Amino acid sequence: MNIYEALQNVSYKKQEYFKWKHDIRFNQSIPRKSEEEFLKVVDLKSLNTFHRWERTQEYKNLLLLLLESKVANDFDEIYRVVTDKAKEGDEKSIRLFLSMQKDIQSNAKLAAQTFTSVDDEEETEDDDLDLS
Repeated sequence: MNIYEALQNVSYKKQEYFKWKHDIRFNQSIPRKSEEEFLKVVDLKSLNTFHRWERTQEYKNLLLLLLESKVANDFDEIYRVVTDKAKEGDEKSIRLFLSMQKDIQSNAKLAAQTFTSVDDEEETEDDDLDLS
């Protein structure tokens, strides 16, 4: 589950606040709203409701999903740097590259299993159809 899927499980105002606060809009070409503009969109006078919500487990779970995606992006960036240095012959980077390669391969197997089980579930759903 990614952050956008998880956000669909909370109210519209909470979705908008989370996206506004962490700047995870789809359309990055539009400038970020100011606090006043945001409050007009959600029809509230202050952020107090959202500040209380930030102390809930629901918010913390959403934050963890967001951070997980950021870690993946950081990992990609680090991988590129390490790869470039390893290609130049830096011994530490070569060892780190080989270590990262093992981690990536094991994580890729887990990811592939996730997609395989999704395909299996879809086939099972199709098999339940009564075509009489």
